Amino acid sequence: MLTVDLDTRAEKALDELTSDGRSVNDAVREALLIAQRLRRMELAQMAAERLAGDPADRAEAESIMRDTEHLRAW
Repeated sequence: MLTVDLDTRAEKALDELTSDGRSVNDAVREALLIAQRLRRMELAQMAAERLAGDPADRAEAESIMRDTEHLRAW
């Protein structure tokens, strides 16, 4: 069970998400899963940016690309 105090913006969002007859429970469950997916994507983006700025990692990636160039289909 979950109890949440909604502010005006959240209440409006919930009203919109349930305007098609979807239950509050279903709307909240879906919103939580979407929020989780977005957070994971955000973390992956941050990790990619961190790795892109790492000279050693970039050199390793370039080396792998050179070593596997002959495997490219195009």
